[in-house]
Amino acid sequence: MYQETPIFSRLVAERGDVPAEVRGEAERIHRDLAHVMRQSPTSHLGAPQHTSGPGAPRAML
Repeated sequence: MYQETPIFSRLVAERGDVPAEVRGEAERIHRDLAHVMRQSPTSHLGAPQHTSGPGAPRAML
C-alpha cells in the first residue's frame, strides 16, 4: 500500500518516526478518555450549562 521513500527514511533516522509517535499518543489518549467516560457518573448529562465565558453559546440578536 505505502512504500517509504529515501527522504522519509532519512527523516525517520534523523528525527524519529513522528507519525508513529503521534498515533501512539492518540491511542493512549483515546484509552484514557474511554476509561474516564466509563467511570463518569451519568448525572453530569443534565448539569446546567455555563452562560458566560469563551465557550458559552452566543445570544441570537
